[in-house]
Amino acid sequence: MKARSEKTRRACAFAFAALLVALAVLNSCGGIGGSFGPPRPEKNPHAGSPSSPAKPTKPARIISLTPSTTEILYGVGAFDRVVAVSDYCTYPPEVKGLPRVGGWNNPNMEQIASLRPDLVVFSDAQAQFVKDKVEAAGIKTLAVPSQTLEDAYTSIEMVGRATGDEEAAAKLLQQTRASVETVRLAAERLPRRKVLCVVDRVPGTLRDLYTAGEGSFIAQLIRVAGGEPVAPPGAERWGKIQKEAVVALDPDVVLDLMMHKEQGGGFDEDTLAVWRELPTLRAVREARVYPVRDETVLHPSQLVADSARKFAELIHPEAFAKK
Repeated sequence: MKARSEKTRRACAFAFAALLVALAVLNSCGGIGGSFGPPRPEKNPHAGSPSSPAKPTKPARIISLTPSTTEILYGVGAFDRVVAVSDYCTYPPEVKGLPRVGGWNNPNMEQIASLRPDLVVFSDAQAQFVKDKVEAAGIKTLAVPSQTLEDAYTSIEMVGRATGDEEAAAKLLQQTRASVETVRLAAERLPRRKVLCVVDRVPGTLRDLYTAGEGSFIAQLIRVAGGEPVAPPGAERWGKIQKEAVVALDPDVVLDLMMHKEQGGGFDEDTLAVWRELPTLRAVREARVYPVRDETVLHPSQLVADSARKFAELIHPEAFAKK
């Protein structure tokens, strides 16, 4: 199998979940084009005083350019107004019936404009590629934060506010926080197993390993689930790691989130066999190398609650029996 180039693999991983942020996330790029805040009070020509502000109109046609925002739009009840999604959106299953408008950093602007959206939603890390182009077409935008667990919660609030579904968003946020907290409380007295989480690598090999590092929502979810994330310190939340460093870290558990699919849609490899290239690792010796092939674990949406539970079942199977 031909190894993908480093640049291509970074783009693929990030397209699935806005991960492997090789380019620094520019917070100033995020935000809403136009205004979704309360409108300025209009002067009543008859009374001579400001009238009550009109309630903002809900956007009727929405395009989502990243999987996490598509998931949140579904969660807050706005999915029936979504008219197109990115090439990488897979949840909810109903996305199969929607037009696709391109990849993570190269959406088809001509197609987007032809769909006449009122709102285009994407992650903050995409903003530098798409925000100005979309707004130049006279379309409002919303860029949501995508790096931390708190960002996932904030994104729910922001999407709900932008789509006019504040009540549903508040309920979804409360449920998500509560579910994550339930896992945390159940795991807090369990042994803190060292966990290495790999988010990308060359398929079938341990070349070009990329990991979820300190401060990423993946690392935070591992802590919630009773693990201690291990990865070399770095300036970015996602980083490349050498095999020698993996051996030195000697994790108790390896979570392998590599999402590259072979032709036909399957994952044509024995993940534990791949990791036997490092036979001295405790995780390998004790067969605690777990492939995780659910793409939603890489998305900072309300589905972080499901990911927390999934991680807990793998890190502490003795305490978190699958239901």
